[in-house]
Amino acid sequence: MTLSYLIAVLVRAPLIILSTIVMGSISLVVAPWDTEGRKQLAVARAWARSLLWFAGAKVRVVGAEKLAPHVSYVVCPNHVSYFDTPVLLTYVLVNFRFLAKKELFAIPFLGGHLKRAGNISVPLEDPRGALKVLSAAGKAMKERGLSMLVFPEGGRSETGSLSEFKDGAAYLAIKGGVPVVPIAIVGVGDILPIHSHHVKPGQVTLRIGDPIPTEGLTSSARTELTARIYNEILAMQRLGHS
Repeated sequence: MTLSYLIAVLVRAPLIILSTIVMGSISLVVAPWDTEGRKQLAVARAWARSLLWFAGAKVRVVGAEKLAPHVSYVVCPNHVSYFDTPVLLTYVLVNFRFLAKKELFAIPFLGGHLKRAGNISVPLEDPRGALKVLSAAGKAMKERGLSMLVFPEGGRSETGSLSEFKDGAAYLAIKGGVPVVPIAIVGVGDILPIHSHHVKPGQVTLRIGDPIPTEGLTSSARTELTARIYNEILAMQRLGHS
């Protein structure tokens, strides 16, 4: 048993759990007075910053200037670790909500928070139902000026390499008439690997790509757009921490 593991179990994990309980409780308190979800997003960002600090994660952001705070986007990052979420909440500073698989909404405490904050559940096992949800989300983006964050792989990569992308993010961007922003997260798997509870310090690089416009595109273009998002994230991943 290493010193790093003992610190993770005896120090980092309890602090992360405590922060999650405290910030989740604060979010629960402000929810009834937060019809737009902005206060709950602010609480989530504070929670995310605390987790990165407790983990000892050092994050370098490249391309933050490419995002305009009041523009709606579909944000598309790769997904390798549960710590992707704290990184994204802390450093992607647009008013976004998560588009997540419905199983997450069934988790006690977490599911209630996700729903109250305006995040959207997608039934991945029901293609027709998923399309309805995506169309409704596209409409919400137009009406409320929201951005949506979608993990196009559909879940965490088992290998750390990019998995095949689903075309839901591209479909949503086209329906909403908003740009897609490819994002590559490098190094976060070293902080919390998949299927591990051993949180340890590490260096993360968050690369924000150029927004890809979707004006004039029809839903039939979603396959080509999905391939472009994949290739741009792959290219940014290959840059590593450089």
